[in-house]
Amino acid sequence: MTTTDMPRPLDADAQQPVSEQRPRKAVRGGIRRAVPATTLLWILACLYGLPVLWFILSSLKPASDLFSYPLTLVPHHPTLSGFKAAWDSANFSQYFINTAIVCVITTILTVGVSCCTGYALAKYDNKWLKVFFLCILATTMLPSEVMLAPEFLVVRNLGLFNSFAGIILPAVLTATGCFMFRQFFLTVPDELVEAARIDGARELAIFARIMVPLSRPIMLTLAILSFQWRWNDYIWPLLMLNDPNKFTVQIGIQSIVGAQNINWSVLLGASVISMIPLIVIFLVFQRYVMGADINAGLKD
Repeated sequence: MTTTDMPRPLDADAQQPVSEQRPRKAVRGGIRRAVPATTLLWILACLYGLPVLWFILSSLKPASDLFSYPLTLVPHHPTLSGFKAAWDSANFSQYFINTAIVCVITTILTVGVSCCTGYALAKYDNKWLKVFFLCILATTMLPSEVMLAPEFLVVRNLGLFNSFAGIILPAVLTATGCFMFRQFFLTVPDELVEAARIDGARELAIFARIMVPLSRPIMLTLAILSFQWRWNDYIWPLLMLNDPNKFTVQIGIQSIVGAQNINWSVLLGASVISMIPLIVIFLVFQRYVMGADINAGLKD
């Protein structure tokens, strides 16, 4: 008598190919590992976002409700009277124009100078360049208040007091910008530069046609940061300007504050108005901050 071995039924998971089982396990493991990090990020986002949300919602409250007890996050009677009073009490249109001129010119010069400096520090082997780089980094070890007095004396002696040039020129060269570009250009393979030199390209052409296009993500990142720094700058324009027609936004907001009392509703409205250009610029340009293919043009 012969017996025929009947095939045993296999489990559903066993019937699936191994190539399909492994990705599922990898996805499940990746999700389990991502849950703690995602939870931590949401907690940090709430911690940072709650004060900003409170600040914006408080600007919609009447002055009588700002310090009412118990404190409330959502305004019971939202109003835009604080924004209207802030716009009417200060020459915001002129402040915006002045600040935009300072920010745009300073940002363009900062990005250009930092790009050139960072390329020279990264791709040229010279001991004096290394010393120069150490001097640039040394400026970050000093408080900004220490530099105010000598910078003010230099700008005043150059005849730039009470002018936009006196605000722009001291802010052109930043240690942060030079360091960002230097670190980026260090990641660019030297073989790419050597290949361009073998093809007969000169140093200026290599910088303008190869390095500058590759550094676009860093340029946009520094441009956003530089624009933000100059827009929010308060101490230096306050020292340099005494003409109300040349005041920047931050000085204009400070002029709203009275000597004896503070209208918090107007001050909050003015502060929110000053934030709008920065928010718009970040939303418009953040999608352009992307990684660059620094290996383009090289063979494996």
